[in-house]
Amino acid sequence: MSRTLGVLAAVVVGVSLVTVAPATADPTQSGRVQPFPDEFALPDGFLPEGIAIGGAPVAYFGSRADGDLFRVDLRSGRGEVFSQGPGTASVGMKVDRRGRLFVAGSGGGDARVVDAETGEVLKSYAFAASDTFVNDVVITEHAAYFTDSRKPVLYKVAFGRHGELPATHTEVPLTGDFRLTPGVINANGIARTPDREALLVVQSNTGLLHRVGPDGATTVVDLGGYVLTSGDGLLVEGRTLLVVQNRLNTVSVFTLDKAGTSGKLVTKITDPRFDTPTTVASFGHRLYLPNARFTTAPTPTTSYSAVAVSRP
Repeated sequence: MSRTLGVLAAVVVGVSLVTVAPATADPTQSGRVQPFPDEFALPDGFLPEGIAIGGAPVAYFGSRADGDLFRVDLRSGRGEVFSQGPGTASVGMKVDRRGRLFVAGSGGGDARVVDAETGEVLKSYAFAASDTFVNDVVITEHAAYFTDSRKPVLYKVAFGRHGELPATHTEVPLTGDFRLTPGVINANGIARTPDREALLVVQSNTGLLHRVGPDGATTVVDLGGYVLTSGDGLLVEGRTLLVVQNRLNTVSVFTLDKAGTSGKLVTKITDPRFDTPTTVASFGHRLYLPNARFTTAPTPTTSYSAVAVSRP
């Protein structure tokens, strides 16, 4: 299926983008395209799940259908497939300040690092051969960490002195409070604590949020009894934690202590345009979420979109 439906004259990160759907028209501007539309189409049949946004107004999405990577100019809502997938799913992703996109490979048990400008695969990592679901990733100054929803482990890709990608990875076993339930989605979204000394991992099947130390020791974060049912993607900015609860069509917002050991629910974000959003990224005063549409049977012509809402 061709996903190239038109050409955008503007250039983002060095490559022309193509139109997937018209951006929202603004009647106050005599039919001109509204800048930074609050909803835009993704390719039909794409099956999106992950999203990553860096310092530029560009969002990256991964396909669960075939692993293609789609890049969108947030100023117009127009985009293109810029990196062909390996035939297996691409799910959680993050982009670093070096312009590298780290992509979790789902049931392929792997991950790859892609040049966010050219789409070239810079490095691939094989984590697990069976009973695996590499789900999400977070990037620190020294490493990228991937969750596996089928195994009690984080996969660590440690950077070299100048950010070089290593030849291989190491495993960080999850110990302590974390308990794996076979056959379901366990560890899912991952982020850093406000003090940047540890990691946070949501366990989808239990609704618990875990603080993970450098050695993999886990403790349950005290959220005042709140259970993160259908917890998926995480975003931490300052001391604010956002948790996407996909099948609830809700983003729960917490204030955390600096160490990430406890948090208090502040508000919940809902929107009638949410259709099982899976994760969240931010740019400017907005949050962007892909609609995975888990409750809709996928076909090659099923439509998909991403939506923007205001920060709380």
